[in-house]
Amino acid sequence: MHQHKIKLGIFGFGVVGQGLYQTIKQTKGLQVEVIKICVKNKSKKRLADKKLLTFNKSEILNNKEINVIVELTNDTEFAFEIVKEAIKRGKAVVTANKKMVAGHQKEIFDLQQKFHVPVLYEASSCGSIPIIRNLEEYYDNDSINAVEGIFNGATNYILTKIFDDNKSYSKALKEAQEKGFAETEPNMDVGGYDSKYKLCIIITHVFGVFVKPEQIFNYGIEKISDFDIKIAKEKNCKIKLIAFTRKIGNEIFGAVFPTFVKPDNILYSLENEYNGVVVEGAFSEKQFFLGKGAGSYPTGSAVLSDISALRYGYKYEYKKYFQDLNLKFKDDFLVEVYARSEHKNSIRKNDFASISEEYKSADNHFIIGKIRFSKLTTSSWIRKPHVNVLITPENKLENLN
Repeated sequence: MHQHKIKLGIFGFGVVGQGLYQTIKQTKGLQVEVIKICVKNKSKKRLADKKLLTFNKSEILNNKEINVIVELTNDTEFAFEIVKEAIKRGKAVVTANKKMVAGHQKEIFDLQQKFHVPVLYEASSCGSIPIIRNLEEYYDNDSINAVEGIFNGATNYILTKIFDDNKSYSKALKEAQEKGFAETEPNMDVGGYDSKYKLCIIITHVFGVFVKPEQIFNYGIEKISDFDIKIAKEKNCKIKLIAFTRKIGNEIFGAVFPTFVKPDNILYSLENEYNGVVVEGAFSEKQFFLGKGAGSYPTGSAVLSDISALRYGYKYEYKKYFQDLNLKFKDDFLVEVYARSEHKNSIRKNDFASISEEYKSADNHFIIGKIRFSKLTTSSWIRKPHVNVLITPENKLENLN
């Protein structure tokens, strides 16, 4: 597809689809033409020429003029079917569907190898930040020790409003929804699922290991209380929802967890809907990527960047996978946490390997201590509505071997 004109068939015309469409219209010099847009809802008004709209997927998949499929739906299994069909028909694919990519990474990889058709998904991970392209190209020969960051713009916006503007969780969430950063059903964002899917994708390009979403534990921000916020401020910290992965020896660890963050951490000052990724390389040491992680135009611009890259025959080479680094994903390591309950004796002290701080009052009881991650995530108390857990700022993951 070297410098050929790109003719697009787009599936889905929501926030990202409309952002892409407007971005294409305003971008000069890019040889891109939208041929058809497939949508589901026949009664919904669209900000696109009616001649472009279709309700039949075959009108795009069977159209020989269309050489790139852009998949922007919110239906995971339908999206995967579209991607499979497109690849088999020799059409390159660009998608922003992080749940679909994370759940089917190995299948998508195998299809690319078999049919020699590229699938690009920069927009699926961290909005406008070109993190996958950098991991593939800049860090291809650097041994990466860790990646951590704020991968979700909605939760970062909510936590910013709570800490900086003293708003309640419910008011901050409502504001994020009104601005289009959080969905009407917000659990994907605030429950840490969105960040988890992005982390799955990033682990593949960092370490060359395919990890399924169910292998990564995610814990959200819904249970953060006024008491937790008070403790954070007393300790000169903010709370951020952090996705992290780290390599120790030949083992990889990873999770999504709300975390106490100190001012000396670059993520401390990352506010509102911004995402930030810290990459720790063995040779390059720490580098930081910043960009908007939510909204129509930032994500639309990431999709457009992938489309543009296809003009030059770009594809992911999955270099770390082919280096055969013999790494294994493990869900057990030693981690230091703050565990707080509104009820006394809800948290099992015996589950902790060591305890460095404990507090009890009539309304709240907390423990700060080290615990095996597998013990924490399978405990009977972590899921209780009156219990909340955060990772401490001093935390250094420890291998159990």
